[in-house]
Amino acid sequence: MEQLDVFDCSNVLIASYFADDRECAHENREHTLIYQCSGRLEIEERGKKTVLYPGDCAFMRRDNRMWLQKRVGKGEPYRSIVLKFSKAFLREFYQTLDRQQIPIDSKREKASLLLLPKNRPDIRSLFESVIPYFDAGEKPSEKILKLKMIEGVYVLLNTDRNLYASLFDFVEPWKIDILDYLNENYMCDLSMKEIANYTGRSLATFKRDFAKVSDLTPQKWHRRKCLFWNCLRTESVCRVQSWKRQSMSVGFPHAP
Repeated sequence: MEQLDVFDCSNVLIASYFADDRECAHENREHTLIYQCSGRLEIEERGKKTVLYPGDCAFMRRDNRMWLQKRVGKGEPYRSIVLKFSKAFLREFYQTLDRQQIPIDSKREKASLLLLPKNRPDIRSLFESVIPYFDAGEKPSEKILKLKMIEGVYVLLNTDRNLYASLFDFVEPWKIDILDYLNENYMCDLSMKEIANYTGRSLATFKRDFAKVSDLTPQKWHRRKCLFWNCLRTESVCRVQSWKRQSMSVGFPHAP
């Protein structure tokens, strides 16, 4: 284990081991649970910082705006375990749920990060049971990986009923509003395929849903939005410059 930086098991379970500090911009393309074994993880999301210490676990929703800082501890390395939930798995899992038990009043939270309650035996059992695989350098079977995903989903659903709306954002009434997402993220360098994924849709479904809310294609809408923003910014700059020129002309060169 100590010779490895990252031990990736089919992009489902991923163990990270670092002897020095690391930091990176993080594009979370799949809903994820992360468990901190040692060291600490600092996560910045929408201007808010959350710190994970050993034993902490957090849910990171599919998002493209997180900054991660991985810090080693005193005399100990940084070590964490990540469990990812693919969209295909979540669709399959959703079909097994009793429709009568699904809380249709579940609401998607604005924040993409949720720190789970501490000292839960179900969380410790989920993650600490796979540590021997990483220590031995052996990948769990596909069957075991699927069982861990199922276990992880139940950890989340038993934590907060509103997580139904995040995990199953590909079904009504929890589909992400396309225009809301685009208005928040139009300045990000994302392809149409990436935007479709972040809104819980295939590219074909994204284009079809977008046509219901706009007469423009997604590309034309994005281009027009960017041009409009640039015009506003340019107009604002021109107004400031004009005000400064007028101030100087009447003897107030240092006017705000």
